[in-house]
Amino acid sequence: MAEYYCLPFSTHPLRNGLYDELHARPFHLVTTPQQLSHLAFRADASDTDTAFNLVCDLCRRYSINQPGPEAASFQADFGQFSLRWERHMEFYSMTFQRPPETQELAFSPSVLELLPGDWLASLPGQAVAAFHIQVQDSTPIDDAILNRAFEGQRLVLSRPKNGKALLCTAFKLHGDGFGRFFIQNLGIDDYRMGRLVQRVIELETYRLLALLSLPMAKRIAPDLLEMDNQLSQMLASIPNIQSSEEERVLLLRLSQLAARVEAHRSDTNYRFSATKAYHELVVSRLHNIREQEVEEHMTLGEFLTRRLSPAIRTCDSIQARLEDLSRRIERAGDLLRTRVNLTIQEQNKCLLASMDRRSRLQFRLQETVEGLSVAAISYYMVGLVSYLLSGLPLESWNLSKKVLLACSVPLVVATVWSVTQHIKHRLIKIPDPESCDL
Repeated sequence: MAEYYCLPFSTHPLRNGLYDELHARPFHLVTTPQQLSHLAFRADASDTDTAFNLVCDLCRRYSINQPGPEAASFQADFGQFSLRWERHMEFYSMTFQRPPETQELAFSPSVLELLPGDWLASLPGQAVAAFHIQVQDSTPIDDAILNRAFEGQRLVLSRPKNGKALLCTAFKLHGDGFGRFFIQNLGIDDYRMGRLVQRVIELETYRLLALLSLPMAKRIAPDLLEMDNQLSQMLASIPNIQSSEEERVLLLRLSQLAARVEAHRSDTNYRFSATKAYHELVVSRLHNIREQEVEEHMTLGEFLTRRLSPAIRTCDSIQARLEDLSRRIERAGDLLRTRVNLTIQEQNKCLLASMDRRSRLQFRLQETVEGLSVAAISYYMVGLVSYLLSGLPLESWNLSKKVLLACSVPLVVATVWSVTQHIKHRLIKIPDPESCDL
């Protein structure tokens, strides 16, 4: 790692890394002629670390300085061949190159045959891209030689770099299980050839990675159609619901359908987003190589536009259908929950009306009890007055006990009723402790 001058002020801990990121994967010189083999393995973090350790092991076998532990890319000359290793987000890649053994257009023997067999077999992950690239000089190439080199496959040709090179491929796997690219140098230097080779490598690698989501999209398409039909049937049945039990059953089915949609979104969201990003990189690389047409042949841009773009649109369509289905299920759930809430509110209204009727009945009963209570208390109070009058010398006062008792009855009843009302009003004015807490 390069040593940096210590500045007299504080710097961000990622500052050096941000500068180095722009130079992590520089273009390298590719001399003409040259033979290359590129491998890209889809792998998780542990597999990528294992691959990095294998690169270090290969360096030890050939007595080459090993890369640093945090290196995102590494390139070294091993004598018979050179290696370029790169670490990416979800894959790692290796590019091996050497000058060809002959000047003829031949993809076999490849540079991979120079590698130790046990080392090559121990590479972790799953190979997504594996292809050979042959770079040759401007010596004219006969069509028969091209057809033989590509095993008779239909070829896609163009002249990149504004016609200063010839690029040929079939975009198919050949008998050895590898794809093949042929680049003829028609007058560009080694630096620009390195840029062209690097963009061809990225173009093919990102093209394959972009298509990883297509089988997934095709697999879930029938399930999406089925769920869409189920949702339509559920929405059509909402106006015909007659009971709260039917509402609960429908809401349960809708929740289960939402869970299935969210499971598909969780499984595919990352893959579809990666497909969109890889496709943008493919389009960018096609633009950068600046193709010109070769008569009677499609260019790489035309071929990929006709074959790759429909696949990308299929993935975009499935992702859009997932999002649309999720939103429709959410709206249907809101509609059904609103209906359930209205039903609950109607039930609560009936319950409150019933409680109000019971309260009025209770109030009337209470008034009746209060009247009976006044009568009972008055009866006992008149009895007490009778006892009181029995102990007084009424005859000497020329007073009649019965007359006095009769006169006392209205007074007693009025007094008892007044006292009862006074107590009742005082109880009503006492504040509720719970309401005071609030």
